Amino acid sequence: MKKNSNSSIQSVVATGIGAAIIFVLMKFVAIPTGIPNTQVNVAEGFLPLLAAIYGPIVAGVAVFIGHALNDFVTYGSPWWTWVVVDGLVGVAFGFFKNRLDIQNGSLTKAKLIWFNIYQVIVNLIGWVLLAPTGDILIYHEPANKVYLQGVTTWLVNSVSVAIIGTILLVLYARTRTKRGSLKKED
Repeated sequence: MKKNSNSSIQSVVATGIGAAIIFVLMKFVAIPTGIPNTQVNVAEGFLPLLAAIYGPIVAGVAVFIGHALNDFVTYGSPWWTWVVVDGLVGVAFGFFKNRLDIQNGSLTKAKLIWFNIYQVIVNLIGWVLLAPTGDILIYHEPANKVYLQGVTTWLVNSVSVAIIGTILLVLYARTRTKRGSLKKED
């Protein structure tokens, strides 16, 4: 029972720290794209690392909280359709945790390629289909505006994850000992 308790505490702490990092990155390290309310988000590049280490719940909740806080501070209230989609993207990235197996230091080029194909598809579904459609249905936003924002966000988030996320995953994996690499001395 003690192991589960430590794991729960670790997950809560990781969620809080992850949310804070995501908030800071969204607020202070976002690069404008020229499309209103759309920027290159370095926080999205951090999300795969959080998801690969802690899984879907921590990643999803952390990005949900971080994004909601950023919207509240920046715009006065969260834009819920995009906050929820970001949370879902975090959950989806977390579902790839076991396949990446980053904790055991066995991150290969093939795993990174598959993850990047997966993340582009996840970002496509989230930012081109779900978020803009939610904006139209809930906020009655003009379709051409929100789909332009969605396509832009899909592209820049996919690139952010492919570059920053891949670098962070590789660097973290290098700090881990590969399973079976240690041998007992006689």
